[in-house]
Amino acid sequence: MESCGGANHWARVFQKKGHEVKLISPQLVKPFVKTNKNDANDAEAIVEAASRASMHFVPIKQVEQQDIQLFHRARSRLVKNCTALINEIGGLNLKYGIAIPLGALRLIIDDESNELTASTRELMQDLYDDSPYALAIAV
Repeated sequence: MESCGGANHWARVFQKKGHEVKLISPQLVKPFVKTNKNDANDAEAIVEAASRASMHFVPIKQVEQQDIQLFHRARSRLVKNCTALINEIGGLNLKYGIAIPLGALRLIIDDESNELTASTRELMQDLYDDSPYALAIAV
């Protein structure tokens, strides 16, 4: 089978029914697709690719391995979003001439002597509340 989103699940199902399952990376199947992409041409390409003696097969992931991969992907997304939020807060503050480390954002929000308007101060508070710094202080 060509390795795709549901391939590991189906590989485990077919193995339980006694079949020998081998997964092939899509990048290794693509050179064997002769014409337009459709199910029949894909199946023919998979058979051709699988018949090669030098073909490298992808190991089938167990449920526990998929769980670990899921947690890594979720964490990666959280880190990406956190970094984007930190950069956004820093950039928005620079528009008001305020260059700060994010850990000091709480002090900037509370400082009435800077040029932040009430609406900007409220936005900064909302962003701060979503930031990991607010979460760390709340814990």
